[in-house]
Amino acid sequence: MSRVFSVTTEGMTEELAQAVESGNLDKKTADKLARLTPESYCTHKSWGFGLVTEWNLPIGQVTIDFKTKKSHPMQAVYAAETLTPIPDDHILAQRETNPESVRELAKSDSSALVKKVLADFGGKATSDQIGCALSPGVFDAAGFKRWWDSARKKLKSDGRFGMPAKKTDPYVLLETPVNSGTRLLDGFRNARHTRDQVVALEEISKSLDDLTGSQDELQAVITLIEEAAQRARRISPAAAIEILIARDDLMQKFPQLQGGAESPTIANIIASEPGKLGQILESIPGSKEKRVLEALEPAYGEEWGDKAIALLPSAGARLISDICRLFERHNRKEQFQATVEKWISERSISSEMLIWLCKERDKRFPALFNAELLAAVFSALEADLLAEKRTSRLKDLLIDDGELVGDLLIGASRDVVRDSMRKLMLTPAIEDLSKRSLMARIVKLYPDTQSMITGAHQEDEKADNLVVSWASLEKRKAELDNLITKEIPQNLRDINIAKEQGDLRENAGFKAAKEHQRVLQRRRAEMEHDLVIARGTNFENPSTATVSIGTIVSLKGEDGSKETFTILGAWDSAPDLAIVSYKAGVGQALLGAAKGTTVELPAENGTRKATVESIVAFTDINLLTSKIHIIPAGMAIAG
Repeated sequence: MSRVFSVTTEGMTEELAQAVESGNLDKKTADKLARLTPESYCTHKSWGFGLVTEWNLPIGQVTIDFKTKKSHPMQAVYAAETLTPIPDDHILAQRETNPESVRELAKSDSSALVKKVLADFGGKATSDQIGCALSPGVFDAAGFKRWWDSARKKLKSDGRFGMPAKKTDPYVLLETPVNSGTRLLDGFRNARHTRDQVVALEEISKSLDDLTGSQDELQAVITLIEEAAQRARRISPAAAIEILIARDDLMQKFPQLQGGAESPTIANIIASEPGKLGQILESIPGSKEKRVLEALEPAYGEEWGDKAIALLPSAGARLISDICRLFERHNRKEQFQATVEKWISERSISSEMLIWLCKERDKRFPALFNAELLAAVFSALEADLLAEKRTSRLKDLLIDDGELVGDLLIGASRDVVRDSMRKLMLTPAIEDLSKRSLMARIVKLYPDTQSMITGAHQEDEKADNLVVSWASLEKRKAELDNLITKEIPQNLRDINIAKEQGDLRENAGFKAAKEHQRVLQRRRAEMEHDLVIARGTNFENPSTATVSIGTIVSLKGEDGSKETFTILGAWDSAPDLAIVSYKAGVGQALLGAAKGTTVELPAENGTRKATVESIVAFTDINLLTSKIHIIPAGMAIAG
C-alpha cells in the first residue's frame, strides 16, 4: 500500500520540490530521494535490506526499517548518498516480502530463478552473490547448498548462461542463448594451456548427451584433441593420456567419429615411456588409473603382467585393487597370488598391500590370510619404525580392528599361535599398552597362551601393584566411566561428522578427531591397566619403624630447616599440605628410612640432604576426600 505523491514535471514529488525551493535540500539530493519514497525498498552496505517508512523533509530526516535497526532515522543527505533503491520486484525485495513464491520458483524452475537473480544484479553474479541473495530468507545455508548443487548442473545444459572458469568468476546472463554442446566445444577450442584443455575435456566427458547432433563439430574437435595430445606427450605424458581418454570417450559415444591414421594411443605413450609408468599413474586421477592398466597388454604384450606387478610396491589400495582385478580378467590370478605370497614369505611386502589384504580378509586370497601374514605385518611395522614414519596406518588397523588378530590366527596350530604371541611380545614397533590389548585378544581365543604372559612377567606384575587410597580409587573409576560413556562416544560422533566434510586426505577435522581417538584409547588402556593392579587402603596401622606408606615424616635439613612430608597412595597429591605419592621422587627417597637416617631428597639443582627426626602414623582419613587431588591418568609422578 504505497502512499500517493503528486509529481512535478521534473519527476520530483511536491514535498521534495518544496524542500528544494526552501533550501532544505539541494537538487542532486532531491533527485536521489525521489527513488526512496515511503513504502519503497532499499539496501545499505552495512545494515542490509530496509523499508523507507517516513519522510520529515522540513528537518531533513528519513526513517528506515532495517532488520537490526527498526525506525532508524537518517539525515536525508546521508540517506541519499548511502542507500541503494530496490524495485518492488527485485529479488532482494521478493526475498523479504514474498519468500514463498521465490521458493516455489526455485523448486519448479531453478534456471528461471538464477536468470532473475543475474538480471537483478546487472547480468552477472558469482555463486557467493547468488547465495547471499537467496540465503537466508528463501533457504537456510544447508538448503541453499543442496539446491545450488542441483541448479548448477542444469545451468551447464542451458544455453542462456555463461559458466565461470573458476569459483570466483561470475555466472553471466547471455544476450544470445548458446547451444550447450557448442559452448562445451568452444571451451576446449579456446583453452590455450594443456591443463585448461584437460579441464575442458572433463566437462565434455560429463555432458556427452548434450553433444548429440554436433557430430560435424565433434569430428573437427577430434583432430584438435589428437594434436593437443601429440604436443602434450613430450612434456607431460600423463596429461596426454587424460586428453586421449576424453577422445576415446567421445568416439565410443559417437561411433561414426574417426581418429587420424597417425593419431597417438594410450598404449603408444606408455610403451614409449616404460620408466615413467609409475609416475604417470601417480599424476592422473584415480578414476582413470584403470584406463591406463587396460592399455598395458597392447603396450607390452606378454610382458604386461610383469609391468603391472612392478607397480605394486608403491601402489595405494585403489591401484592395488585395480591391478588385482586386471589379473582376474585375464585369468592370471595365480601369478598375482604367487607374487604376493613370495613377498609375504620374504617380509618385503609393502604396508599398503598388507592393509589391502587385511581389509579384503578372505574375499580373494583366503590361503594368504593366516599367521604368516601376521608375521609380515610385524616386520612391516618394524620397517616403518626404522624409517621413522610419524604414523602407521597399518598399526592403526591392527589395533583398531578388534577382530583382525584373531581372524589371522583362526585354524593355526598351538605352536604357531604361541610363536605369533612371542613375536608380538618382542616387537619394538608396538607400544606396551597396545601390546597388552592385542595379547588379550589372542588369550581370549587361545587361553593357554595366558601362561606366556603371567609366566614371564609374574614377578613384574607383583612388583607393579599400586597402593592407592580408597578415595582416589573411586575417583579414578569415575574418570574411566566418564571416558567410556561420554568422551569416547563424543569423539566417535566428531569422527562421523568430519567424514561428511569430504576428502579425508585433506580433511583436517577428521585427522584431528582420529588423533584424539588414539589419545582416548591410550588413556583408557592406561586406566584399565592401573585399576587392575590397584590395591585400595585407608592406611591403617602402618609400621613406623621406618618410613612406609601412610606415615608422616619430620625432617631436619643440613641448614637446620625443618619440613614434614606425608607419604600416601600412588595417586594422592596435595603439595600445599606436603602430601606426596609414594611413587614420587620424595616418596621413593624416604621409603624404608629409619629415625636418625640421613637421606638425599630431589631438589631443583641436584639433591639435598636431610635427617629423619620422627615417623608417626597418618590418621586423618577425611582429608583424602576433601583436600587431596587425584594424580591424572598417564601423568608422570614427579617431586
